[in-house]
Amino acid sequence: MIVERTDFLSVPVTDMERATRFYRDTLGLEQVSERGFPEFQLGENVSLYLIDMEQIGQQFSAPHTAHIALRVPGVEEARKELEARGVEFHGETRDSSVCHMAFFSDPDGNALMLHRRYAPPR
Repeated sequence: MIVERTDFLSVPVTDMERATRFYRDTLGLEQVSERGFPEFQLGENVSLYLIDMEQIGQQFSAPHTAHIALRVPGVEEARKELEARGVEFHGETRDSSVCHMAFFSDPDGNALMLHRRYAPPR
């Protein structure tokens, strides 16, 4: 099997309007589709779909707990911008000696992080 790229990530939500406002207005992601499931562009090659689990015959059982890392030019600058928009972060910005990370959640508790690698992996 050859995987060419990741096309999209699915994020389960309980309130589509609230989630759409968060990803579009609070995070400032470009909304590229409104049909069925709102789709937001993440950089050049990946998009994020919001999914109301009941629309696909399932129940929302829990939020994603594995962080979706959103690469930004500067973690501290992006964090300050989001804090001004009401986003609450989980702890301080972390420096792993390879990257900076700042952790937060969407309104449904799905795990997100601001991320910027500044050194090659060890």
